[in-house]
Amino acid sequence: MADPIFYEPLLNVTIGQIADLTNGVLVDSSLANRPVARLASLSDAGPDALVFIEGKKHAQDLGSLKAAGVLCTDEVKSNIPKNVAIIITRHPQQDFAAIGRALYPNAVNAHLWSGQTGISNHAIVHASAEIEDGVTIEPGAIIGSNVSIGSGTVIAANVVIGNGCKIGRDCYVAPNSSIQYAFLGNRVLLHPGVRIGQDGFGYVPGKAGLDKMPQLGRVIIQDNVEIGANTTVDRGALADTIIGEGTKIDNLVQIAHNVRIGRHCVIAAQCGISGSVVLGDMTMLGGSVGIKDHVNIGSRVEIAAASGVMNDIPDGERWAGAPAQPFKQWFREIASVRAMTRTKKESSTDE
Repeated sequence: MADPIFYEPLLNVTIGQIADLTNGVLVDSSLANRPVARLASLSDAGPDALVFIEGKKHAQDLGSLKAAGVLCTDEVKSNIPKNVAIIITRHPQQDFAAIGRALYPNAVNAHLWSGQTGISNHAIVHASAEIEDGVTIEPGAIIGSNVSIGSGTVIAANVVIGNGCKIGRDCYVAPNSSIQYAFLGNRVLLHPGVRIGQDGFGYVPGKAGLDKMPQLGRVIIQDNVEIGANTTVDRGALADTIIGEGTKIDNLVQIAHNVRIGRHCVIAAQCGISGSVVLGDMTMLGGSVGIKDHVNIGSRVEIAAASGVMNDIPDGERWAGAPAQPFKQWFREIASVRAMTRTKKESSTDE
C-alpha cells in the first residue's frame, strides 16, 4: 500500500486520463470522470484504487473485486464486476508501472529522495574537486581530491568518494556508500551501503604464507545502472571490473575483480560472481547463483536461483542446478530421482 506519509501522489487523475496515458480502451466511457486516489494490489484494493490483472491467473477471483478501475487484457474483462471501470491494454503490468511512475515520482526518482539542495556546510569537499552546478552533497559526505561530479547528482549523507573518482550526471549515491578507483556514468543509482572499488581478493603463495597481489585496475559503471543495498564491486587486479549499461543488480551481491557484465543484465540478491567472469548482454541470474572464476556466460542466458555454475554457457540457454546444467537435462534428472524415490517407497510398503 502507498502510505501517504511516505508517498503522496503528485497528480490527481481520473479513469479517463489513465486510459489516455496508457493508450488503453475504456469499456464504459460513462466512468471516465471517476477519480483514482491510489494504486493497490488486488488484495488491498478499494473504491478509490487502480489495480491491474496480468493474464488469466487470478481471473476466477475477481467477482468480489472493489476498485475504481482495473487495467487488464480483453480475455478477463468478463470476470470483472460491472461497477469497476475496465481499461483494456495489451500490457497491464507495464502500463500500471508507468502510471505509478507518473503518480509517485519520488518512489523511483532518486533526486527527489533528498530534502536538501546544494553543498552542505557539514560535508568535506577537497578544493581540487570539480563539482558542476546543481549537485547536492549532504551532511557528512567526504569528497576526495580530483573528484568530478556531474550536475543533478545527489551525494547522500556519510558517503565517501575516493581521490580521482568520476561520477556522471543525475546519479544518486545513497547514504553510507563508498566509491574508490571508479568511474560512473550518468543516471547511476547506488542504494545504501554499496561498496565500489575496494581490493579484489587476490593472493599468491609466499615464503611466510599468502602475499597480497596488488589490485591495480578500476571499476567502470556505465549509464543507467542500479546497484542494490550492501552490494560490493571489487576493482580489477590488472584489467577493469565493468558493469554494462542498463544492468540492474539486487541487494547483497558480490562482484569480484575483473568481472565484465554486459548491458541490461539482471542479477538477483545474494549472487556471488567470482573473479574474471564474463556475462553477456541481457543475461539473468536468479537469487543466490554462484559462478566459478574465469567462466564465460553468453548473452540472453537465464540461470535459475541457487545454481552453481562451473562451466561456460553458450548464448540463449537456460541452466539450473548445482552444479548447473542445461535446464531440460536438470529437470530430467530431478524427475528420475523422484521416480526412484517413489519406486523405493512403494517397494518397502509392499514388503
